Amino acid sequence: MNQSEAPILDALESYHRLDRYGFTPPGHRQGRGADERVQRVLGRDPFRADILASGGLDDWPSSNGYLSRAEQLMAEAVGADQAFFSTCGSSLSVKAAMMAVAGNHPGGLLVARDSHKSIVAGLIFSGVVPRWITPRWDEAMHLSHPPSPTQVRDAWDRHPDAAGALIVSPSPYGTCADIAGIAEVCHERGKPLIVDEAWGAHLPFHEDLPTWAMDAGADVCVVSVHKMGAGFEQGSVFHVQGDLVDGSYLSDCADLLTTTSPNVMIFAAIDGWRRQMVECGSELFTDALDLAHRTRRRIDALDGLDVLDDRLVGAEASHDLDRLQVLIDVSALGVTGYQCRDRLRTHERLDVGMADHRRILATMSMADDDTTTDRLVRCLRSLTESAPSFDRAGKIHLPSPNEIQLESVISPRDAFFGTTEMVDADRAPGRIAAEQLTPYPPGIPTVVPGERLDHSVVEYLRSGLAAGMVLPDATDATLEQFRVVVE
Repeated sequence: MNQSEAPILDALESYHRLDRYGFTPPGHRQGRGADERVQRVLGRDPFRADILASGGLDDWPSSNGYLSRAEQLMAEAVGADQAFFSTCGSSLSVKAAMMAVAGNHPGGLLVARDSHKSIVAGLIFSGVVPRWITPRWDEAMHLSHPPSPTQVRDAWDRHPDAAGALIVSPSPYGTCADIAGIAEVCHERGKPLIVDEAWGAHLPFHEDLPTWAMDAGADVCVVSVHKMGAGFEQGSVFHVQGDLVDGSYLSDCADLLTTTSPNVMIFAAIDGWRRQMVECGSELFTDALDLAHRTRRRIDALDGLDVLDDRLVGAEASHDLDRLQVLIDVSALGVTGYQCRDRLRTHERLDVGMADHRRILATMSMADDDTTTDRLVRCLRSLTESAPSFDRAGKIHLPSPNEIQLESVISPRDAFFGTTEMVDADRAPGRIAAEQLTPYPPGIPTVVPGERLDHSVVEYLRSGLAAGMVLPDATDATLEQFRVVVE
């Protein structure tokens, strides 16, 4: 195939060149009806590109349409058998994969317990029963690592009838699993491996980045183009290879979940990003990795900041690390990551990708250069200088690995849709949670519906909230009360 093509972008260009007009949605008619105040902020171009797929692009729904060809080009570019685009993010894509592999399977699905909340939402939506794989744990740093092949093998030994396995790699911290080893363990049993690789869309395009899931033998891999690529928010691709997962059935599952009015701009950006990566991705990421290396050294030289690197990789840690994710330990400053995040946003007009009780994360991309990284280093230097003036944050109760691994009592679906009640925080330990409770970012639920709450986790969440933790999905934003199952 001709990888210099961009079928969706070319179709949009043709639509405007031919001066076409449609009496179909969207009703703004390429911006003619959009409020001038909106256009002053967004411009006219987004409206001109917002064309109903089935009306504006005449053969879109057909098997030989623009979307199908763009997906075929993507699959060829990254070496997958099939690729499918989604305009509802990897949150949709991973749910579709879960349904296709384990939608009505009585044995459930092996799921890494460090999974994103979108995966838990998929469990609730589909009714799939999770068979949790315990992640590796750095107790001193209170940081989880992706599970090892041995841990996945142990999970298979406990649940041999599971339909397949699902892991997350890279993690939001940039740490990566031994996907090849895990895929081998799954394939020994003739079972598929799904990899939520939302943070890894760039991995196929440079040899010095961690191994891409498809190259490591995964059967389905889901990527978010907007995270580490150059697409719009909500742009996602799920890739399929081998014969353990039926690509047509996977596409049908996605069709159950997706919108019937997809935004063509999201498709077009994915299409254009694939062409850019094929033509110059290696060069772009060579420069980005070199810049990241220099920037990591500059930040690590600042008093009180520790850029985490070797500590994250090893026999009892992660298999690999995406070094475009610059994870910075700020604990030596005597402050929390939450305080640093807020200080940088308020006083430096700089946002970081993530913050927790002792770390902040700067996510670098191929779009960064010396100007943007100079600003990052300058702002971090200012942060270190101002840290002694911070109010001392309240102490966060940090559970041990055994305490934070809650007992699963009933399925997430049964807990979420069951009869529930609100109880005061002091009465919550011992009760079965009916809600997700998710520090965000990174978006990994501390509590999944169906798990039995304990005192340690309740105290962790309440003390974290007081210290600046964001918990967007709690029914009671103050955590004075918890939603639990009526038993």
